[in-house]
Amino acid sequence: MAQGGENWWRDGIFYQIYPRSFQDSDGDGVGDLTGILRRLPYVKSLGVDAIWLSPIFPSPMADFGYDISDYTGIDPLFGTMADFDALLSAAHEHGLKLILDLVPNHTSDQHPWFVESRSSRDNPKRDWYIWRDGKENGSPPNNWVSEFGGSAWQFDEATGQYYYHAFLAQQPDLNWRNPQVREAIYDVMRFWLEKGVDGFRVDVIWHLIKDTEFRDNPQNPHYVEGRPPHEKILTQYSTDQPEVHEVIAEMRRVTDAYRARVLIGEIYLPLHRLMAYYGNDLTGAQMPFNFALLSTFWSARAIETIIEDYEKALPKGAWPNWVLGNHDRPRVASRVGSEQARVAAMLLLTLRGTPTLYYGDEIGMRQVTIAPEDVRDPFEKNVPGIGVGRDGCRTPMQWDSSPCAGFSGVKPWLSLPEIHVHENVVNLEADAFSILNLYKRLIAFRKQCPPLVSGTYRPIAAQGDLLIYCRESDGEAVTVALNLGAEPVALTTSTIGVCSKILLSTYLDREDERLEGVLDLRGSEGVIIVPPS
Repeated sequence: MAQGGENWWRDGIFYQIYPRSFQDSDGDGVGDLTGILRRLPYVKSLGVDAIWLSPIFPSPMADFGYDISDYTGIDPLFGTMADFDALLSAAHEHGLKLILDLVPNHTSDQHPWFVESRSSRDNPKRDWYIWRDGKENGSPPNNWVSEFGGSAWQFDEATGQYYYHAFLAQQPDLNWRNPQVREAIYDVMRFWLEKGVDGFRVDVIWHLIKDTEFRDNPQNPHYVEGRPPHEKILTQYSTDQPEVHEVIAEMRRVTDAYRARVLIGEIYLPLHRLMAYYGNDLTGAQMPFNFALLSTFWSARAIETIIEDYEKALPKGAWPNWVLGNHDRPRVASRVGSEQARVAAMLLLTLRGTPTLYYGDEIGMRQVTIAPEDVRDPFEKNVPGIGVGRDGCRTPMQWDSSPCAGFSGVKPWLSLPEIHVHENVVNLEADAFSILNLYKRLIAFRKQCPPLVSGTYRPIAAQGDLLIYCRESDGEAVTVALNLGAEPVALTTSTIGVCSKILLSTYLDREDERLEGVLDLRGSEGVIIVPPS
């Protein structure tokens, strides 16, 4: 059974694991469930509360598990259902929640549902997917494009119609306007909830409903050459349709029938449209993922504005969340630099709302350059040479300095950077001043500091590279001062409170330092400041 209070996800910290790359236990160079089980003590040592697993279901692996051929099984690459049951049980014994990746927008073209659907035009499951006649000249039904490049319509010779795929042709989209499809996926959710999983992260949730008239999408007047080609078209009619919120409310009712579960939505939309995914009266996703920090210009004023806009936009009673990295975006240490990655960690773990960490970010893992002959990502293969490849943020966890980084005894499915011999868990655990120990200290402090868990957010006016804010709860307050620049800065302590001391610095070397008159911050330093005890 799930553990903890109904709203445990508000107080918790999530940790995303990409199963292929966390720990190989059977010597095939690919991570698996038994490997994750073996590493649970490490995950627990970080202080996080929940692990979210990228897809582990049977799949031809055209998109590495996001093309599912059986929603209620385990791919042999990752193990067996018994392995999953053992992992779930052990996670709960460690006090960890376990979140699964639900991929309801599309299946594999090898899923039995689609095999039936494409077998004939009058098959009972024909309408489970999106089939359309081509135009009179035989061209696709409209101008919709795949996120992975090219038309989003694939012609099927056998039945003479096109089917829609927002991603790969091997990932046909389900027809979510069909009630039978909805019930089939809700039954999948119930299957896993009955097993005791603690919730779902729902993949591309804003894609589920499409325009009934299948109108052409408008051109993007702001498209920049060199960007992915799918960005040439705005997805006005192929995503974010009003009826999607009815679907999400139904999903929420499925999870709400079980105690203390959470529904998380993957949504890449502008802020004002993202907020709708909380649902009317907060009956949608409890956490529509907030990806603002993944793509923002890394400056104090830009981030200050993002926080302010996000806080103002939240519906009444809605709970915020923040994400620094995931399996689709370049590593934070490469985006902002290894020094600022420490500042980013303090930002993530002191903002109001639930933080989600991506495996390896706690040891400063960087984006790895993958040689062309070693590319595995279908996005990069379809649209090469413009930097869209996701392999570089999915490389194996760097556990130790051995040739395969303690991840495997054989060559891993993706290459490791040479720097792993220095930057790995074993070395960083032994270094009292490492980014890994910074993460552990930040998480530990957050857990025992009510203002950081549930307090209000109040910005403090600052200039230049300084970002300063206060978190307050029941008369208790902490102040966070972050230097997002490379140069040292000084500010008067009257800005942050006359009597104060440093509780924690991102350099881990100023604990309990009393501040009298001036706070000096080194380049790329953040501090948490509290009243003197």
